[in-house]
Amino acid sequence: MKLPHYKIPISALVVIYTKQLDILLLSRADKSNFWQSVTGSLEADESPLETAKREVLEETGIICENYLLQDWNLSHEYKIFSHWQYRYAPDVSYNTEHIFGLELPKKVPVTLSPKEHIDFKWVTLEEAKKSVFSWTNVKALEKLYEIKLLAS
Repeated sequence: MKLPHYKIPISALVVIYTKQLDILLLSRADKSNFWQSVTGSLEADESPLETAKREVLEETGIICENYLLQDWNLSHEYKIFSHWQYRYAPDVSYNTEHIFGLELPKKVPVTLSPKEHIDFKWVTLEEAKKSVFSWTNVKALEKLYEIKLLAS
């Protein structure tokens, strides 16, 4: 008998943005009108940074090594949505999400993974905050604003 393969309750979220603060959002294939930044769970023996790089490539086709990927040294713990609970072991209720930023010089071509996302859009920071479905994604976008404010 094969044991079920459960997700590790640790993930990476990557805010992809341009120098002009255009934000890339993806629309989930498994939930209608669920817009988000790139996100995904760690795989065995993977660090959050490695997960961030892998997920960006898988979900957008963007190669992180060509741009500035930064660990924002920020993480959030959140209760796993009930509709995704089956992906985790029965005794797991919370996920820890590590936040990263990927700065691009300008908008670049995006190649979606159709199993995961059905659409993408480039939006302003304010529109991104209104569009994303998770509070942790909003917090990540607020962190981008802080970083850019401090840099100016």
